[in-house]
Amino acid sequence: MKFIQDFLHKVRPNFEKGGKYEKFFYIYEAHETLFFTPADTTKSQGGVQVRDAIDLKRMMMTVILAMVPCLLFGIWNVGHQHFLATGEGGAFLDKIIFGAWYVLPVVVVSYATGLTIEFTFATIRRHEVNEGFLVTGMLIPLIMPPNIPLWQVALATAFAVILAKEVFGGTGMNILNVAMTARAFLYFAYPTDISGEVWTVLDGVATVEGYSGATALAIAASTQAGSVGDAFTSNWNADMFSYSSLFIGTVPGSIGETSTLACLIGAAILIFSGIGSARIILTVFFGAYLMGLIFNLAGANPFMDMPAHYHWVMGGLAFGAVFMATDPVSGTHTDTGKWIYGLLIGMLTVLIRVFNPAYPEGIMLAVLLMNVFAPLIDYYVVQSNKKRRLSRATV
Repeated sequence: MKFIQDFLHKVRPNFEKGGKYEKFFYIYEAHETLFFTPADTTKSQGGVQVRDAIDLKRMMMTVILAMVPCLLFGIWNVGHQHFLATGEGGAFLDKIIFGAWYVLPVVVVSYATGLTIEFTFATIRRHEVNEGFLVTGMLIPLIMPPNIPLWQVALATAFAVILAKEVFGGTGMNILNVAMTARAFLYFAYPTDISGEVWTVLDGVATVEGYSGATALAIAASTQAGSVGDAFTSNWNADMFSYSSLFIGTVPGSIGETSTLACLIGAAILIFSGIGSARIILTVFFGAYLMGLIFNLAGANPFMDMPAHYHWVMGGLAFGAVFMATDPVSGTHTDTGKWIYGLLIGMLTVLIRVFNPAYPEGIMLAVLLMNVFAPLIDYYVVQSNKKRRLSRATV
């Protein structure tokens, strides 16, 4: 790393005030601080100085590390679903290579588009490059179908970064989760490319007899008679939608959302590092289970009769609970507010899934809706705390 540091120090004068690349200083600084801890210190002489061992970039890197299991499993599963659907029986390495061929370009386009916009805004506004897109740039590919057109990834990323983030002032100012905004944009602008049977890359190869690329949620939502379990086992691959398969993630779906196991590994990293909120993650799962139990009692349709714990492993609930709902910017900040926020996201997710078959993946709309209400929840929690303390003071 010493040669990188020496090179950066050598070219730094060109980007400082008076240098020929002065206007690109913040782009230079973004790359420098990506590799090395900033040497900046507080100029004020008063007060106690406490130096933290982690800054925003390092925090974002920890979140990316937590997403690596989802990314790696997603790459393998894209290849696995292809060979399963075509009956070719590819080896483990063949599945990895095939999956990487489709997944990595989506990641590259997401980062290239988003960082270009970030650098442009930083240069125009003359401020430091926001680090938030380090995480968003990975989240967006993981919630996309594997065969999504790359131009749509670029368009959705640009839309989300500009209209859901930069117009509000950049990192730390956005109201909505940026990655979920990108997915919502594509869902409503180009629904045929992000819904239906678009979750398996066939690459022009004929499928096996009876093949269906539908997700578990799509099958459950379309079940009209009998149980959802019967609909799962009568599918073209009877073992595909068993609870263990859904938990591990060997099912069609978005690139990084299918594996609940991989999401839980990420949750452990975020919780033990102190970056993710265990309150929100736990209450999202609890809220989904609670709403599932309520629907079991109603039993008005086969989807309602589905065991409540199946909601935990279907669709992107686990991914949304771990990586979307815990967004420290668009989520709640008070401890009590986090319990309420997570509970409502979980309940709304199942509510949307069951009552609106047009939106079988309810976590997207649930997170975005609760992003809007998060400040209101925090406000009333703070007001309640104030009233309680004032009532104690007057006793």
